This record gives sequence, C-alpha cells and structure tokens, in this order.
Amino acid sequence: MGGTSEETGSAADSIRPTITERHAPVSASPSGQGVGDPEGRDFRAAFDAAHLPMALVDRDGSVVAANEALASLLGSAPGSLLGQQAADLVDLAAEARTWQAYREVLRGRQARLRCTRRLKHPDGHSVWAEVTLGPVPGTGDVLLSVADVSDRRDLQARLRHLQMHDPVTRLPNRALFFERLAAALEASSYERGGTGRIGLCYLDLDGFKAVNDTLGHRVGDRLLTAVAARLTQCADQSGYGRTGGHLVARLGGDEFALLVEDSTGTEELVDLARSVLAAVQEPFELAGQRLSVSASIGVVERVAEGTSATGLMQAADTTLYWAKADGKARWTLFDPERNAHRMTRQSLSSTLRPAVERGEFELEYQPLVDLESGVVRGVEALVRWNHPQFGTLTPNRFIGIAEEDGSIVQLGQWVLRTACRQARRWQIEHPSDSPVFVSVNVAVRQVWDSDLVGDVAEILADTGLAPQLLQLELTESAVMGSAGRPLQALQALSDMGVRIAIDDFGTGYSNLAYLSRLPVSVLKLDGSFVRGFRYEEGTHPNPADETIVEALVQLAHRLGLTVTAECVETAGQAARLRRVGCDTGQGWLYSRAVAPERIAEMIGARTAAD
Repeated sequence: MGGTSEETGSAADSIRPTITERHAPVSASPSGQGVGDPEGRDFRAAFDAAHLPMALVDRDGSVVAANEALASLLGSAPGSLLGQQAADLVDLAAEARTWQAYREVLRGRQARLRCTRRLKHPDGHSVWAEVTLGPVPGTGDVLLSVADVSDRRDLQARLRHLQMHDPVTRLPNRALFFERLAAALEASSYERGGTGRIGLCYLDLDGFKAVNDTLGHRVGDRLLTAVAARLTQCADQSGYGRTGGHLVARLGGDEFALLVEDSTGTEELVDLARSVLAAVQEPFELAGQRLSVSASIGVVERVAEGTSATGLMQAADTTLYWAKADGKARWTLFDPERNAHRMTRQSLSSTLRPAVERGEFELEYQPLVDLESGVVRGVEALVRWNHPQFGTLTPNRFIGIAEEDGSIVQLGQWVLRTACRQARRWQIEHPSDSPVFVSVNVAVRQVWDSDLVGDVAEILADTGLAPQLLQLELTESAVMGSAGRPLQALQALSDMGVRIAIDDFGTGYSNLAYLSRLPVSVLKLDGSFVRGFRYEEGTHPNPADETIVEALVQLAHRLGLTVTAECVETAGQAARLRRVGCDTGQGWLYSRAVAPERIAEMIGARTAAD
C-alpha cells in the first residue's frame, strides 16, 4: 500500500505545476512561475483533495490534469490519465448529439454540457456517472467533473419498478404495458429485421366477481396471483427462444393482456389464446378452497405499421366483448367485417334521430291481395332509410336500433302519419274503387313510451282516414301475454275501429287460447309455413304444413279473424293457400314493395297472379 501511495503522490506532484501555471493570478510573472503563490497552492490542494472526480481538459480534448478521485473512479493512477482523450475516458462519443455538444464546449461555443454515462470499471462492475463539462474562466481549458450517481439510479430504478408493476401479481401494470406497446409500434421496432407484425390477447376472468363477493378480496387477490403465474408460464412457453419473450401485464381488476411483438401470424396468437384458456380453466387450490373460473379472450393480430395503440386496444376490447357475448369461456378472433357492422350500427344509432327531421326516410308499399278475387285489398307500409353514406337501408338494418335507443317513437309517428295520408290520397284519387286499407308495423316500445291511442286518433282526424282503413301490426311475441297498458291500448284502438294484426304468427308463443281474449282482427302467417307449400326441384311439399295451416285458418275463422299469408312467391303456393281458406296473400308473386305511384296503378285491377 505504501508503494502505491508514493507512486500516486509522485504523479500528483507532476501535475501541480501545470495547474498552478494555468490558474495563476493575473499578477503572476510572465515566466508563469506561480509555484510560490498562495492562491495557486490553495487551488492545487483543493483540486487534489476534492472528493468529486475532476480533470482539466485542453482544447484538443486531452487530459492535462486529473485528481485522485477521478483516478479512483476509473480504477487508474492520476498520472496514467494525462494525455488521454477525455471523451474516451467517460464515453462521450457514444451518441452523436452528446459528441457534438462536447466539441462545442471545447471550442467555447457552448457554455455547459451535462450527461449521464454508464462507465465500466476495470474490476468489471459498472458505474452510473453524471458527467459535467464547463469552461475554466481566464483559460482555454475545460473542467470535467464526474459524479457517481449509481445509488441514485438504483433508487430511481426501484421506484420505477414499483410505479410500473402491479403490487398484487407483480406483473407489469397498465402504464408499463402501454409504454411497451408504444415502443413496439414505433417504426424502429419493426425495421430491424423482425416480422413487422404485432399481436395481443386481451382477457378477463369469467366469474371473478363472485369469488370476491363470496370469499373476500384476499382470496380474490390470491386467485389473481395464481392466474398471473399461469399466464406467465403460457407466455414463456409460447415465446421460448425469443429475445425478451412475450409481455404479460395486469391492466386492472381481472383484466390481463399478453403482448406478442414480432408475431408470426394469427396462428401463433390463436395457439397462445388456446393455451391460456386451458390453463385458466384448470381448478385452483387456494387457502383450502378449490376454485374454478374461466376466461374470455379477445385476440387481435395485425401489421404493426400504421397501427396505433388506441386502435389496437379498441379492437381488442371489441373482440373481448364478442367473446363474452358469444357465451364466455372462449377466445374470439377480431373480425373486420363484424367490426365494420358494429361501427355501422353505432353510426346509424348516432344519426337516426336527426335523420327523421332531415327527411331521409320514405315509405314503400307491398300489396295485400285477396286470394279469391286477386284484387288488392290493402298494403303494408315499409319504411326505407335513404342514408347519405350507406345508401338505401331496409328496416332490418335500423328498426332494432331505433327500438333500443327509443327513436322508434319519433320514427313510428312519422311512418303512421305518412301512411295514413297516402291511404287517404288513394281513396280520393280512386273514388269508384273500394278503398284499400294501410297496415303499419308498431313496436311495443311505442305503446309503452308514447300515447299511441292519442297519436292514432289525432293522425286519423288530421288525415281524414277512416279507422277501418288502418291496420296496426304487432309481433306475436309482443302481443301474447300483454297486460296492463299494452292490452288497454290495443283494446282502445280496436274500440276505435282500428284493425289489429298479429305479425309473424306461429314463430313465437303460439298461445291459441289467448287469441279469444285479445282485440285482434287478423293473423299474418309467418313465411316459414308458406315456404313448405312450394315445390322444389326433387322434393314435394310437406303435407303436414298444409294440415297445420288449414287448422290455423279454420281456428282463426271461428274466432272471427281473417288470415293473411306472408312470403307467397309462386302460383302453386297461392292456389294451395286459397284451397285451405286463407283470405289474403302477400309476397313477391304479386309485387315487391313499391312506390305509391305503382300501388295507384294496381288499385281496382286484378293481379296477374290469379
């Protein structure tokens, strides 16, 4: 140790004249001999004794003086540092931006540089160092100082780990997941020879809430931890051999995500989802309890370029919703077509109400033909939406949405008023012909959420249409079992003279005994019965269908009801329906839904289907 100290002292002595010379007071002699100057000696002593590692660097970047603290930090003797390039000692050339800033400080064009570097000690351990460079006043030199910030970095790393990891499962949390996801989607992440694709399995547990509610949150947390371990095992097995593997994260509650960078395709994600599903469904033994849960998983796999973190998560969330809606305990792959339908549905829902005010709807009418005479007895009003983006939409595209969000009330009032006005116009324009009735579909929500009886009375009064020329159609499932307000409304409408029809009869409850207690005038047989009347190539009509229809027709007639057959497409069907006593038919055999002008041409004329 003594030899080492002496050697170190000799090296320090060799530096001192340089330090004194470069930092002598202005009054120092031109010869530069300031060794005896007290201020110079104080500077030398402070420089050598300082605990902060320091060095003086000339304009060329060479070390002209170094103290023992720096030598100790770098595992060298002070003398061995003289003449070396400072940039090499503290790794300033590793980054282009730092190197450029360093050169500017040496040239006096930049006042200060501060950066953090990871330095390698000769004994093998690493040191995190904060490097600072600044000019020494009155000289052309630069003072280099190096602070060991390893402890601070370690503390920051531990704090970051706590901030970025879930305290229950120890998995990466939502913040770290999105940080990794954003990094994976950056261009640099898929321009390094990877596949350029990314995949995500987004899942939550089916039945987890029941565990929390019945067994408590402590058991729930243990279950989450056990699930996390199984997910990690699945990810490790799937990503074996990959650099970094797959990221498993807990996003909150019972939601987890498995991120697959550089995915090889949909098959890889599906295999991972299957393994996860199987692993989670295996029973858990926790605190003496045997627990069984399952998972619903949304699977998304796509090209990374052009994909945003928000877009990927929205797709995953949508797909997870599908998995749950389809019955839970399953994985579901993202389907662009299904998603497009969902997006279309959302778009329609948001624009449906104002579309009524903008006049985007119109009515077409399909004739209801007397099967004996072939004369048009009535028409069914069918609404169409002339959507500015999606074109003409039929009712099956938007009526369900309207019923869900309540806009069916506003739309239904418009349809009812428009249809009654049109029926009255036909009556006025064809005074010598028997007037045709108009049949309008009514949703149950119109009965509950509006004064349907009052609306009908007002519209009939305004248009001048007789109540007997208006028929309201409700589905069988809506009418059967009606009580309270719906039944009272139907009775009031019937008392008013309005005809009530049960649409799609035979597909719902088919409670025949209940018909006698309902104010119903018409049964409309569902098209599934009528289709059984049709001869197909190589087949014959089912005799049972004719027997059923004949029985329904006879029952209806005994109850004072008339019967309309829907979906009549052939003359053979019409003939058989006429033979069993059906009153009217509706279908493409007679006409598709057409504009009011075409109906006007049919009024009073026999159809060509006879």
